[in-house]
Formats: sequence, C-alpha cells, structure tokens
Amino acid sequence: MADMERRWDASSCTDWMSQLPPQLLDVPLWDLAIPGSHDTMTYCLDQRSSVLRSQPRILRVLDHVVPCIIRPCVNKWGTTQELVISTQLDSGIRFLDLRIAHKTNDSDQTFYFAHGIYSLVTVKEALTAVAHWLEQHAKEVVIIALSAFDDVNPAQHSKLIDFLKSLFDKKFCPQTEVPTLKACWTRGYQVILSYDDSAGSGHMELWPGWDYWWANESDPNLVISYLEKKKDTVGRPAIFFVAGLNLTEDTKYVLRHLGQSMKSMTLRAYGQLLDWVKQQRPGRQKTCLNVICADFVGISRNEFTQLVIALNTKLLKEESSGEPTEKNTLLD
Repeated sequence: MADMERRWDASSCTDWMSQLPPQLLDVPLWDLAIPGSHDTMTYCLDQRSSVLRSQPRILRVLDHVVPCIIRPCVNKWGTTQELVISTQLDSGIRFLDLRIAHKTNDSDQTFYFAHGIYSLVTVKEALTAVAHWLEQHAKEVVIIALSAFDDVNPAQHSKLIDFLKSLFDKKFCPQTEVPTLKACWTRGYQVILSYDDSAGSGHMELWPGWDYWWANESDPNLVISYLEKKKDTVGRPAIFFVAGLNLTEDTKYVLRHLGQSMKSMTLRAYGQLLDWVKQQRPGRQKTCLNVICADFVGISRNEFTQLVIALNTKLLKEESSGEPTEKNTLLD
C-alpha cells in the first residue's frame, strides 16, 4: 500500500489507472474515486461571441447594449478551467463535463461548448484530441458527460451522435457493461459516455445522464454542507455520479465583488474544499463518493487530482482489515 501511495505523485498521474494495484482492477469504476473537471472546456471561451439564449433575459439585453462590458464579465466568471483538455488528461483527470451548444442561426452545423458564452474550440476538435490521447494511453479510461445541448435540434443530435460513434467506435463501453478496469482492458473499452438528452436513448453506446450534486452556492461552507446532506439523506446512486466542489456566483455576489473572478473566489476556498476531499472515501456504502469535480484542477501542483486518486487507498485498507467501514451498504 505504501508503494502505491508513493506512485501517486504529480509526475505519475498521467497513467494512474494502469498503476492501480491488482486488488482494485475488478472494482466497478463507479466504486472508485475519480477526479473530474467541472465545465471542462471553459478555458477557451470566446469573448467575441454573443451570450447564449438560455441565459437570463436581462443578461441578453445588456449583451446587445454593452457587449464590451458584458462579455468580458461573463468570461471572467464563466471560466472555471485553465488547462487544455489533453493537459487535464495528463494531470489525471478522468471525468470530463462537456456542455454542448450550437450557435443560434449558424447554418454550418458546427458544435461548440458553452458556459454563458460559446467556446473557441469546437466539439470535433476537443473530442478528436481526447481520442488521440487515448491512443497513446491504452490502459486509461475516460468518462465523458455530454449535457445542455443549447439550440441543438433533433437532426443535429443525430449528426453529433454519428460523429461520436465514428470517432470512438469500439472504444465505447456500452451501458450493458459493469465497467471494471480489467473488463475494459480485455475488451478495449476506453470511453464511457453519457448523453443527457432523449436523443441518446436507443444507442447502447451512450449512457443516460448521471446525477451531479451541485450546491449552487458561493460559500464553501454551504457547498460542503450540501454535499454532506446529500450523502446522509439521499446517499450515492448505484452507478456513476458526481459530487461537485464547484462554487457558483450569482448576480448579487458579482456586483459585490466587481474586482474578483471565478478563479479568485475558488482560490480563497481551495484549502477548505481540499480538506473536505481528504475525509471522503470511495466504495459502495451510502456515504461513499465516486467522481469528484472541481474548478481549476491544475492549480496548487495538481493537489486536487492527487488527493482524489489517493482516496482509493482506503479501499485497500478496508480489504486488509476485513471489516466494512459502514454497516449499511448501498446494495445488499
């Protein structure tokens, strides 16, 4: 166990799944601790783009009147990541939170990402980079959640799904599988992808949307309280789910902190949020966690990712002690 902990440092997170000890290779991936990035693609938001139609009406009106003020502000508070997608994967991130959008009145059928405003990088460019990364890391499995689908119509959904199937092809782990690392390695699976729209139903390669525990709070104390309440009252789902460590600003907060940004707000709370991460554990018990998502995942020498990965050592400690850590398990 000590040897495993030594491996999980900043320099070895790139291939951490392939370095897991044999005892964890038959554990379903939804029972492991997996680091994820919240709003993965916000490192490349386009300040020249208009505000999304799904945004509040007042914001859209102001965008028409004073775009030179509104768009930089949306960018400042909408940017939750700094690392490009391949570098996030290199740093050990294995869950990608991708919010899909199609630009209003855009006839070229190009898909983008969005968080208030659109991204510069297209869906095709980003996911092609993921596919290329997977070719170079044959024992790593990436979990991808596609959601939002702003201004995407049924025909465009079909086109997007066709692209996904063509790109990942046999790398897809179907929703009929109980995905362990050993099973994925044996069958060549490297992508587990949820498509949070009814257009994805009927495609066995595409999993339905997973629960994302989101506090919608700017105060880290309230975020932690929310997650603890979810653990104690609702408990973890049977399969994949996400606990979001991300803070959320509202209009009142932004007006009171005009000189700040999403990054400055996150940095102030980072130590407190990471202290909470250290106390968590993966597994099948009601209060166990699976995917943990954060903003600005590469800061502080990749500490967030290392901490989440290291939580998996607790599964080995439970096994070596021969005693469950909770009396009430999720599944009998």
